[in-house]
Amino acid sequence: MNKQPSSDRSRFADVRAATRDDAGDLAILIDMAGEHLPAYQWASMASAGQSPMEVGIQRASREEGSFSYRNARILAVDGRTAGMVLGYVLPDPYDTGDLDSYPDVIRPLIELESLAAGSWYVNAIATYDRFRGRGVGTTLMAWCMDTAQSAGTPRLSLIVAGENEGAHRLYLKLGYADLASRPLLSYPGGPAGGDWVLMVKDL
Repeated sequence: MNKQPSSDRSRFADVRAATRDDAGDLAILIDMAGEHLPAYQWASMASAGQSPMEVGIQRASREEGSFSYRNARILAVDGRTAGMVLGYVLPDPYDTGDLDSYPDVIRPLIELESLAAGSWYVNAIATYDRFRGRGVGTTLMAWCMDTAQSAGTPRLSLIVAGENEGAHRLYLKLGYADLASRPLLSYPGGPAGGDWVLMVKDL
């Protein structure tokens, strides 16, 4: 049975819906959260004279798609963007489509997402270095749990690089557990190897 969501949302007063004006911050932060895999993918989408980050900003500005400002929340500290979280409910059933059509580096992530169908998925969460140690990530993760409970989803899910030991330990401390893993195929700017790890937290 799901726990009742908290009725006190005042603790999330500094968490706001992202807007198109936040697209620049969203692109930077999701690239940080994604171990620079987003920028690697954006580079392959860029037209002549266009930088990977410009592609990321365009994609963050979209009205639809998983990486859209509409799926993001921003936490500000002293009036400045400190961190963001991008999340939503994964479809159930989850249609992976033709897995062979995805780039090799993306395919393991799609496979793992499909194993968490119907969960509230923390696609990306990141905090700017200068704001770390101020509870930004903890507040955003608590917001995710509150939102997932309000949505009536049975669990939360996220994917973390196994080599990111600090983040993995934090998620374990927050009550997440490893569910499955897939090999992390190396790419420029990313981890040398290891696994992508799907973690879930039942509600």
